[in-house]
Amino acid sequence: MRIGQGFDVHQLVEGRPLILGGIDIPHDKGLLGHSDADVLLHTIADACLGAIGEGDIGKHFPDTDAAFKDADSALLLTHVWDLVKKRGYRLGNVDCTIMAQKPKMAPYIQVMQERIADLLESDVSQVNVKATTTEKLGFTGREEGIASQAVVLLVESK
Repeated sequence: MRIGQGFDVHQLVEGRPLILGGIDIPHDKGLLGHSDADVLLHTIADACLGAIGEGDIGKHFPDTDAAFKDADSALLLTHVWDLVKKRGYRLGNVDCTIMAQKPKMAPYIQVMQERIADLLESDVSQVNVKATTTEKLGFTGREEGIASQAVVLLVESK
């Protein structure tokens, strides 16, 4: 078994779509980043890379590389997942938390879990996504950004 954890933050800005967990979420602001800035998929990718001792997404997809400008984070996670499989692992489970004051995430959690399960070639029962506000405290509470954290358990493939 291998365990990895991930954490990421992106600023909310006008004029960008809000993409979280591989899905578009209606909101008046989106996340700023070199790629599509899907903070949740970035967090999961970092957790997976940590579990296999391969650094982080900045190492694999540097923001100085034009090839990753506006990249779909689902494709980045797919690349990371290919590395995990090549190392001989499959998903045990992943547990994620989104920290955002707005928008409310509850209506989108199930679809996010299904999308992540698809990307990680696993059953949706192995993927947990939850969300919390920070009670209007800090940058997330002031709606300046969204943060995410994840813990992943990888198990040897049979």
